[in-house]
Amino acid sequence: MSETVDKIRDILLEKCERHKKNPKYGYYDYWNDHIKPVVKYAVYLAEQYGADVEIVELGALLHDISMPSEYGERSEHHIYSAEMAEKLLTELNYPQDRIGLVRKCVFNHAGRNAHLRDTLEENCVSDADALAHFDRIPSLFCLAYNIHGMSLDEGREYVKERLQGDINGLSERTKLMYKSKLEAIMQNVFVD
Repeated sequence: MSETVDKIRDILLEKCERHKKNPKYGYYDYWNDHIKPVVKYAVYLAEQYGADVEIVELGALLHDISMPSEYGERSEHHIYSAEMAEKLLTELNYPQDRIGLVRKCVFNHAGRNAHLRDTLEENCVSDADALAHFDRIPSLFCLAYNIHGMSLDEGREYVKERLQGDINGLSERTKLMYKSKLEAIMQNVFVD
């Protein structure tokens, strides 16, 4: 792990700790319920696919940094997080060419930007973001019911559609690797 990765991790942990104390966001533990699993999957995928592990790890750490920072609109978090990532990495004197690669991972992790992804690193971060949701399904239900105030049926459909969108947005390589696990989860959690 590089010094830059260590510093970014420390900054993010501090932001997540503050966020966890905010009742407006349901005391959500952003580090343990999302960022940590994303980093785990991202590094694993980077190692499997031969991607630049440091770029992927930084991208995974920073992909949602605007969320626990409580900065900007949730729907535009990929934009705010990319801006924040660039600023932080610049302050840490990280090489500019590598900042651009991390920024692309952060900006393009969102499903709506799948058509913009053109590197292994971007796919690793995006795929890891989707896979992490399957490890933390209760967090998605918490978001639906506690934060968005949805009814039982609305929340169920919200989570089901979100997870199906995650599956559809995976790169083909990752989709094949996790196909049986994801299908089993969908069949067992959403019994009709």
